[in-house]
Amino acid sequence: MAQPPTTPYDNAPALPSLPEVHRSVGIPAGAGFWRKLWAFSGPGFLVAVGYMDPGNWATDIAGGSRFAYRLIFVLMLSNLMAVLLQTLAARLGIVTQRDLAQACRDYYSRRASLALWVLCEIAIAACDLAEVIGSAVALNLLFGLPLIWGVCVTSLDVLAILYLQHRGFRLLEALVVVLIGTIGTCYLLEIILVKPDFAGIARGFVPTAELFTNRDMLYIAIGILGATVMPHNLYLHSSLVQTRAIERTRAGLKTAMRYNFLDSVIALNLAFFINAAILVMAAASFHRHGMTQVAEIQDAYHTLSPLLGIPFASVLFALALLCSGQNSTLTGTLAGQIVMEGFLNIRLAPWLRRLITRLVAIVPAIIAVAFYGTSGTAKLLIFSQVILSLQLSFAVVPLVQFTSDRTKMGEFANPRWVKVLAWLVTGIIVVLNAYLLIQTLVGWVT
Repeated sequence: MAQPPTTPYDNAPALPSLPEVHRSVGIPAGAGFWRKLWAFSGPGFLVAVGYMDPGNWATDIAGGSRFAYRLIFVLMLSNLMAVLLQTLAARLGIVTQRDLAQACRDYYSRRASLALWVLCEIAIAACDLAEVIGSAVALNLLFGLPLIWGVCVTSLDVLAILYLQHRGFRLLEALVVVLIGTIGTCYLLEIILVKPDFAGIARGFVPTAELFTNRDMLYIAIGILGATVMPHNLYLHSSLVQTRAIERTRAGLKTAMRYNFLDSVIALNLAFFINAAILVMAAASFHRHGMTQVAEIQDAYHTLSPLLGIPFASVLFALALLCSGQNSTLTGTLAGQIVMEGFLNIRLAPWLRRLITRLVAIVPAIIAVAFYGTSGTAKLLIFSQVILSLQLSFAVVPLVQFTSDRTKMGEFANPRWVKVLAWLVTGIIVVLNAYLLIQTLVGWVT
């Protein structure tokens, strides 16, 4: 007979994350591997969206146009870090039935929890800002819609989330997967069109010592690393895994952790493919033609078709950007709800919480577009990434701390080798993000 897990949270919390969909997805009893994998698949793909949002595009385009394929190994390293941290986030939610925000509220003082909540809300707003602007830029490039109207149109995703979540959480997950598939298809076609140097791509997976001697390369590499792990994704993942109605037994928890790990690996590797495809596209189209200073999304769009002599190459690029921006805003609003409910234990109507999240992003975006136009959106994108870098350590450190704590995780606490690896990754992320922040601030001052 299966024994109950040795964890202090055997019973479901009184107020779970996303209560409207908590344990709403059933897991078929006695099903085979593929049916179970299908049932558990979904949370990893919603999280993977944050690893391919418009904030990542600029660093990938800059890396490819400037240094060809030599920074692919940085993308690979970032992906491995992401798999580790997202796996820990999923384990926390599965075992303790607390999302990361709730775990912080349980452990820290009220003052510290409030401070962490404020920092996280700022980071979510900054990330949402980048996604809103990315969608608006895509609408402008595709349909000539003025940026300010494009920013307003992106607010409609709130209605989409409410409708889909009301119809069932699996439907929302399906929409996200379709959008990810569209992005992947667009970039697969782009790769075919640009005809990259596959030998150069293979060499790009091998680390190069030039990274530590070339300051510009190091700066872009840190930008890629810094833009990869999004703090709100850790809160999001620890909550989304609780939408599955798993058995609260030792065997049930182990099964849930195993299948969620596979879900994360598949989804994040797809995100890696898309990020690598963006970098490869930039290397094969811009670097090959001596255009090493292309870094902005608009520049890439306007340059791509003339270089390749294929009119719809730019259209594919903009379509992928639109799907990326809309996908990211869908998950960003969910993260906003999780963070507010988890840290403050305040329950608002879903439509009101998502409206607040969207307005926090849209208002500064409208102001920037109205006063500065395209140049303002580019600066705002950079600023949003700096804000994310600031907040990241405040999410990663508690996550590693909680998942290593046997009083919280019981027998499922991180083993020693995972602890060492997790703290090493945490240290790397904190140091590199701090360096990126300092360099960015110095660049603004000078």
